[in-house]
Amino acid sequence: MRSRIRRILIGAVVAFAAAAPAACAQAPAAPELSGDVFVHDPAYIRGDSDEPSWIYSTGNGQVGDGNIQIRRSDDDAEWEYVGEVWSEKPKWLTEQVEGLDNLWAPELYEHDGTWYLYYAASTFGSGSSVIALATNTTLDPEDPAYEWIDQGEVISSAGKPYNAIDPNIVEDADGEPWLSFGSFSSGLQIVPLEWPSGLLSGSADPVTIADRGLLENAIEAPTIVAHDDAYYLFASRGFCCRGVDSTYEIIVGRADKVTGPYLDQAGSPLLEDGGTVVLTSEGDNIGPGGQSLSGDMLAFHWYDGAQDGMFRLGLLPVEWQDGWPAVAWPAVP
Repeated sequence: MRSRIRRILIGAVVAFAAAAPAACAQAPAAPELSGDVFVHDPAYIRGDSDEPSWIYSTGNGQVGDGNIQIRRSDDDAEWEYVGEVWSEKPKWLTEQVEGLDNLWAPELYEHDGTWYLYYAASTFGSGSSVIALATNTTLDPEDPAYEWIDQGEVISSAGKPYNAIDPNIVEDADGEPWLSFGSFSSGLQIVPLEWPSGLLSGSADPVTIADRGLLENAIEAPTIVAHDDAYYLFASRGFCCRGVDSTYEIIVGRADKVTGPYLDQAGSPLLEDGGTVVLTSEGDNIGPGGQSLSGDMLAFHWYDGAQDGMFRLGLLPVEWQDGWPAVAWPAVP
């Protein structure tokens, strides 16, 4: 059974208070969250200066035809729901993915003045999935130039040993783009793309970059970032979407090349169930995962044990210590 929730029921929102962990002057302060933080699988873009921050996230089949949801904030603290990417899903997706309800786990990436929105279309428990692409010149629905243009399929996993969900984009040292993706099945994959189309480059097969080697191969949601001449693969390990019983946690490995091999802090390969834990359950803060990084801020969803496992947005600063990222829940008073 795949571990990502596929239906979001819009409901009451409870603020999440976070305080920055000690010690790194360059790390941003953690915001005290309020407003509409009822978010799953956030794609987070931190605003510069007087620009707003944006979160695009998994859709709700009962709202906006299940399209990717959009939230904005002027201070990274108070979040406002501002709608969905489209009023109707692309027709070709509903024809290709039988029973498609909502769109999942978006990724946002800007290149040469164009925003690339990657997202997944699938059904819960199915490996016959599609990662698709849309482009725009702005993330702001109020901008007169705002229009998400459907660019079609990027990759499908129908009949393949991998699952084409949870897309993430990273550029290598030469400026070439790569798509990482994956959930359960044969683990996490990476495949080259090309600019400016944002689509696959040639006919290269995906390469596996992380695998637990277990019958229930509970690893998904790759996020690769470049930092200090190395590449860091963050992933969500364990089971999502079970409320207080969720076992999600965020792990990381490091490599010299974007294609790996990725090793954890102890030297264990992520291809052999390695992974240094970045953030895991602590008290009523349960099952963090579905992560996204922008600058030195980590966005993710988690489940609140004090609110019967309601899921919501988390934003915490990342500190880099001896070449490794460190994230901490706020101290309990």
